[in-house]
Amino acid sequence: MTDEELHAHLIDRQGSRRDLNTPVLVIELDALTRNIDRMAAFAASKGLKLRPHAKTHKSPEIARRQIAAGAIGACCAKLGEAEVLADGSVTRGLHITSPVVSAPAIARLVALNARTEDLMCVVDNPDNVRALGEAAKGGKPLTVIIDIDPGIRRTGVASPEAAVGLFRAIRAEPALTYGGVQCYCGMQQHIESFADRKASMEDRAAYVRTVIDALTEAGGAPAIVTGGGTGTHRIDPALDLFTELQVGSYVFMDSQYLACDLTGDGQGSPFETSLMVDARVVSANARSMVTLDAGFKAFSTDAEQPVVLFGASPGAKYVFMGDEHGALIVPEGEPPALAEVVTLAAPHCDPTVNLYDTYHVVQGDTLRALWPVAARGRSR
Repeated sequence: MTDEELHAHLIDRQGSRRDLNTPVLVIELDALTRNIDRMAAFAASKGLKLRPHAKTHKSPEIARRQIAAGAIGACCAKLGEAEVLADGSVTRGLHITSPVVSAPAIARLVALNARTEDLMCVVDNPDNVRALGEAAKGGKPLTVIIDIDPGIRRTGVASPEAAVGLFRAIRAEPALTYGGVQCYCGMQQHIESFADRKASMEDRAAYVRTVIDALTEAGGAPAIVTGGGTGTHRIDPALDLFTELQVGSYVFMDSQYLACDLTGDGQGSPFETSLMVDARVVSANARSMVTLDAGFKAFSTDAEQPVVLFGASPGAKYVFMGDEHGALIVPEGEPPALAEVVTLAAPHCDPTVNLYDTYHVVQGDTLRALWPVAARGRSR
């Protein structure tokens, strides 16, 4: 049965969260709204534009709420995500942050450009520039952004000279429009110490300026410098580098970001945990331990074990027990009883979201809406 078939009748029924079939992906609506509003207000206070990353939530509904709060559009890691957002009425300000290189994908990109406004995509190779220019001939001009490698060696040009060469290749294609540069410092986002993260970002910003200076000298001063992230959002404005922020995980605040000192002022995270997984006790035959119905299929496994939020005594810890199950170790106090619900935080929100078809949107203990994870699996 689909989530709609299982749970639509529970919407707006007081206490209905307790009756959801578990494991289930849950959004706390009020916390999500506060997170969206806080980041929008922060960016506005710093004179920066906000183009949040939809790879985190994969949801046109959430993207529309971010835009309503002041965002200029949305970033998408893959072309398929951008197509889903466009299908969901998010048709302005989309930016694809990974290269689009195959002939079939380029054809889809040109088609997407024709039905949206202000679409952008990244490039880091002259051959890709030429392919994009050829495909866009005779149609709507396509805006391209030079991707700068901040040291990860994943994507992006590797030197100022390579950036200038790419800029000249773009200028040689009449159907392409040069928009600026992208530099996403992914390695810096999860440095736990604020001071260490700040020092690392300052180092990377100094390098990016050498690329921008070379482009400017060649006649390619970038109008857009897009990058930044949730982990560095308090640092990015002072770098005097970015024109817009690609923040993503702030909407949900997974365990990886909560482990970081985001502000450096001792005040804790300015954002709340709004994404969680409700699981249920399905076996309670061992002392100080019960078994939950959520295992590897319910959480991403590239980070720490899920953290227990509610439903168990302090000190309770979750441990994976296989595809379908997890152990809840309760060293003190009584473990939750059979069929009781335990709420856990997502250890890494992006891949955890990709495991589910639907967000179950709640206020307190009441289900309010079902939002599809519409871009789930759209990684091509």
